[in-house]
Order: sequence, then C-alpha cells, then structure tokens
Amino acid sequence: MTLRSRTAVVGVGETAYYKRGQAPDAEFKLALEAIVSACADAGIHPRDIDGFASFSNDRNDPSQLAAALGCRELRFANMQWGGGGGGGSAAIGNAAAAIMSGMAECVVVFRALAQGQYGRFGQGAQAPTVSGNLAHTVPYGLLSPAHMFAMKYRRFMYEFGVEQSALRAIALACYEHAQANPRAVMHGRPLDAATYDESRWIVEPWHLYDCCLENDGAAAMILVAGERARDFPHLPCYVLSAVAGSQFRAGAPVHNTPDYATSNFKTLVPRLYQMARLGPADIDVLQSYENFTGGVLMSIVEHGLCKAGEVNEFFVPDNLTAPDGQLPLNTSGGNLAECYMHGLGLNIEAVRQIRRTSTAQVANAEVSMVISGPMVTPVSSCIFGSEATL
Repeated sequence: MTLRSRTAVVGVGETAYYKRGQAPDAEFKLALEAIVSACADAGIHPRDIDGFASFSNDRNDPSQLAAALGCRELRFANMQWGGGGGGGSAAIGNAAAAIMSGMAECVVVFRALAQGQYGRFGQGAQAPTVSGNLAHTVPYGLLSPAHMFAMKYRRFMYEFGVEQSALRAIALACYEHAQANPRAVMHGRPLDAATYDESRWIVEPWHLYDCCLENDGAAAMILVAGERARDFPHLPCYVLSAVAGSQFRAGAPVHNTPDYATSNFKTLVPRLYQMARLGPADIDVLQSYENFTGGVLMSIVEHGLCKAGEVNEFFVPDNLTAPDGQLPLNTSGGNLAECYMHGLGLNIEAVRQIRRTSTAQVANAEVSMVISGPMVTPVSSCIFGSEATL
C-alpha cells in the first residue's frame, strides 16, 4: 500500500495576505474565499467538494464550510493534531489517504488565520501565572517559540561549527524570490547582507530576518484521484509521498528529549523517499518551512540534501536561489517573505513549480519537495511530481 501517484493536486487558491491582525474579514470568510479560489483554479464548483482536511487547530468547522459552499455531501473531515506548522504536509497526506481509501472523492486542504479576531500566534504566554510544562521553562526566560527553538539550534550550531552566514543565506534567498512574487508581503522590500547583519537580535542566533512573518489570510488546495488529473486545466501534479511523525521521545516535555539538536525528521526521511521511489539527488526544488532559519538548515541536513559538516560551504545565496542554484529554496519567498500561513503556502508553491507557473520557476522541475514544521512534533514532509515521474 502506498500513496504514490494515487492522488493529484488540481486546484490551488489564496486570499490576499495581510499583516497579523489587519485582515478586513473574519477567518471563516477568508477560508471560504481561498477554497472558492481553488475551485475556480481547478474548474469545478464548490458543491463538488466532499471532504476537508486542515491542521494546526484550524477553527473553521467543516460542516459549516460545507453548508456555506453548498456541498452536496460531507464525507470526510479531518484535523492533523499538534505540531503547528508541522501538520501542513500531513494534512495533504490525510486528504490523499481519504481519496485512496474511497472515503471521499474531492478533498480540500486549507488553513485560515485572522489574528485580529482570535489573538496572536508566536507570542509568549500572557497569563499572570504558569503551570505544567511552562513552569519549568518560563521562569528561566524561555517565553516564546523563538527562545525554545533557539536552544535546539544553538546545540546544532555548536556541534557542527555552523556560522551565522549560513542563516543569512537562507534569509537572502527567500527575500530575493519574494521580489519576483507580487503576492508576497515583502514584495518590493529587498534584503541585503548589511541590512540582515545590522538588524536587531530577537534571541541569538536569530536576527529579525531569521524569524517568520505573522500574517492573516487563507490558502487552499484541492485533491482528487490521480487517474482524474488529466481532466483538469493545469499540468498534472501528483502526490508522490507524504509522511508525518517524529522520533523516540521527540515530544518529551521541558526540553528533555534524548536527541536534542534535531529538527525531528530523522525517522520520517527514509519513509518519505521510499514511498516516492526517489532520493535526495532527485529533488529539483525545495520549499522548507521557516519558523526560524535554523530549522531550515537542520531539516535540509536531515533530508540528506547537505552533510552537517558542509553547511557553511553549501548555504550561500547562489546555491539557494532560482533558477540556477544547486537547491532552489522557498521560491515564493516562503514564511520569511511571502506569507506565514502556517506553511501551507509552501505546498502551493511546490505545486506551482510542477505546473511551471512559479514566479521564480526552476527549469524542468519534475520533483518538488516540502518540509513542514522543523523542531515541532509531529512534523511532516511531502513530495510532488510531474507526469514524467510516474
């Protein structure tokens, strides 16, 4: 049993993206807008949707979405537990599994955020008292995700002698790609090395530009059975692989995991490539979730795309930028410079690369990979392929 090529992405859609708290519409309306846009892209009516899959505790109820869209029947409703942005590729895997098993025929994967309506992500706890796991970390200054993930990356940085320039290269590549993408929040706001170096520290080793944006908006993708892929307007884009999970005791609380300096992909990667029948050398273009640049670096190493001892030489802007880089990275601008929709925009950009419609298109891109949510748990990854990969 395998998901390989059994499903395909036939529609993608997004709203405009806004700075956190500035969306003019409610989160539910944003979700509907993105889904309707994805349906239009696929050339189908919203009533044809019969399943919904999301992640990161999305608040938009599938039954209400189905009612608002006029869906004939709701057959599948799924939420990937935990992991925040680590669920982006997992939600695609869940949708693909539902179609493959016959539970549904047309599933939309979506994510919507309106932080002005519900509150800000990425901020430390605002409660006057803390308890549970936070009681072991907050008194010592670990207040936000930036603090928590910096701890893991600092260990990795120390063990392998990683220099700050490697992180800078990731940020510069993302911002360069955003300048070609009119959808990107940072379009028209280029970044150079001096500006990166002079930007304020958030928590070492993260400068301001090492940290993801915080945005409002919504994104959606429509999946159907693979044998139907040619019936839709765009070049077929098949799901070759989708895996989720984490290693032994990755979820141990209060920074007590045995394997500390990891992005949590070590046990997933063999399954990812085995399902796709591919290896690291086959990846033409990569979209890697950046909550912080260090997670990108660690996850690229764990996916076998670069050796840990070679990161300072590998992570230079020329290697990471389209169209000619050795590993074109986050070609829409990613979470750093396009939008932070808990990473679902990375999956949409991966599909655009296969369709040949990216604003930073990699020539002859046949295999496009997405890494979702490094250093959280569970994490997930997926690989998309063109018809040539079948």
